[in-house]
Amino acid sequence: MAKYERRLRGNFDEVLRLADNAIMKSMSASVEAGSDAQFGDVRVAVRVYERYSWIGGNRVSLNLTVVGSSDDLFVSAISSGGSQAVFFKINTWGEESFLDTLARALDSYAEGRW
Repeated sequence: MAKYERRLRGNFDEVLRLADNAIMKSMSASVEAGSDAQFGDVRVAVRVYERYSWIGGNRVSLNLTVVGSSDDLFVSAISSGGSQAVFFKINTWGEESFLDTLARALDSYAEGRW
């Protein structure tokens, strides 16, 4: 399992769209499920993606959560799957690669390079 978390300032819809576009650039990526909620001025979006990992030869998933109040945002992304071992993980390349794609896009946005 690999995890990325970041607080940033920005537009909720823009960040969610940026994240989705970055993840879906992989030709084998798909959106498996999603959920949106709003509590007053707090918005929450949860997305679950899956893709085939050419490096690991298996499928990996990525759970993305974006929470925002005005332009104050928190992003949490956790990738999992990919290991072919029974009792412990021996192959996490696919998880890390999947997460890195998203992390690079969000870091660029947060640093104004988007």
